[in-house]
Amino acid sequence: MWCIGRITTEYRDRMYDLLGLYAKPYDPAEPVVCLDEKSKQLLQETRQPLPAAPGQIAKEDYEYKRAGTRNLFVAVEPQGGWRQVQVTRRRTKPDFVSFVQFLALEIYTQARKIHLVLDNLNTHFRASFEEVMGVEAAAVFLSRIEFHYTPKHASWLNMAEIEIGILDRQCTGCRLGTEERLRAEVLAWEQRRNHERRQIEWKFTRQDADQKLSRHYVS
Repeated sequence: MWCIGRITTEYRDRMYDLLGLYAKPYDPAEPVVCLDEKSKQLLQETRQPLPAAPGQIAKEDYEYKRAGTRNLFVAVEPQGGWRQVQVTRRRTKPDFVSFVQFLALEIYTQARKIHLVLDNLNTHFRASFEEVMGVEAAAVFLSRIEFHYTPKHASWLNMAEIEIGILDRQCTGCRLGTEERLRAEVLAWEQRRNHERRQIEWKFTRQDADQKLSRHYVS
């Protein structure tokens, strides 16, 4: 159930920015990359599960043992049909900066500009790069990156949430007890999706937003 309050000028400006970005034709020189994070709790079995058999699904006991949590950084290029998932023990500023550096320096080395779509988590801002890398190094690194932020309380405008939902349904929604297995399952899922060049077709436009949400706009 949606609960929409009054939509401010800032909300509308950020929404329009993202909807305009998503509507642009695909340009590999300026890829649009949506990034988000998800926490995954590791759950170990307390009794040996019964494997699947012809005509029968696998069965596992309702009891489990908690084995900590891991963070998943998920980046997806919706029009390019590519995604990258990284499992980390934490989601600190250095972890976030390291993941963005990997994207820029290892994956999008030829890109003229990377349009990075993010929510408003406190680690997702320029200050994190300046703190981790230093002001001058951060300025050089970020010269190729343009940040685009979702409105506050509107992370549904970040397509990484769609990809995370698919990841959860197809891969991480089951009981996974170790970091090693989590990494293996995520890697297999990622490679399959990338091999198939699975894209996200975004259909919600600025016109749709005005039609559906204009009664909530603040003048």
